[in-house]
Amino acid sequence: MNLAARPQDATSLADLNGEAAMLDHRGALFLPDHRLLVVSDLHLEKGSALARRGALMPPYDSAATLALLRELIEVYRPEIVISLGDSFHDGWGAARMPEPFRARLMALMDGREWFWVAGNHDPEPPAGLPGSTVREIAVGRLVFRHEPSRADAAGEVAGHLHPGARIVRRGRSVRRRCFATDGRRLVMPAFGAFTGMLNLRERVLWGLFEPARLHAYMLGRDRVYPIAGALLRPG
Repeated sequence: MNLAARPQDATSLADLNGEAAMLDHRGALFLPDHRLLVVSDLHLEKGSALARRGALMPPYDSAATLALLRELIEVYRPEIVISLGDSFHDGWGAARMPEPFRARLMALMDGREWFWVAGNHDPEPPAGLPGSTVREIAVGRLVFRHEPSRADAAGEVAGHLHPGARIVRRGRSVRRRCFATDGRRLVMPAFGAFTGMLNLRERVLWGLFEPARLHAYMLGRDRVYPIAGALLRPG
């Protein structure tokens, strides 16, 4: 299966709990009716955090993540941006961020409302950065929080789980980060350059979605590929 075929910027969802939504192949959600862009799990300064522990990691993850975020902001021109938790890899990431990267981030924030949703990696407001830090935020028929709730499914948009999907076509296995949704709840892919993924067939994700309505929107090079849940494979 060639995930680079049929180039297209985004796949539109007609209805996410009553809201029009666009899923971008770069891993972002855009709500046109609210001029709202959502990204999740940037894990900025993960490379520097690992380097402090002795890991030999290149220190370029923040630059790559911010460059991708800049692309999205230039395309969609949002009035509001929500960073859906784990924006920084640890509680000291914002203070540790090199000044050139901080200046790039500040330029992206300029002139728009910006919300930092508290995550498990960064529960406190990012040091020295503007924007509002919240536990969750409601917009229209949707509520945005970092970790999915087992109780409140309708309209929930969450991150944290770094969903990924695997399919097999003509004997070839393809694995990609993905959006996961049943039309009521959406779990976002991780956006950060150094982030991994958790297969949708893993036990920790059981019970979050209605199995018959589950779709994985796999991220390709130029577009998003909707895959029915019944076609997903473990591993």
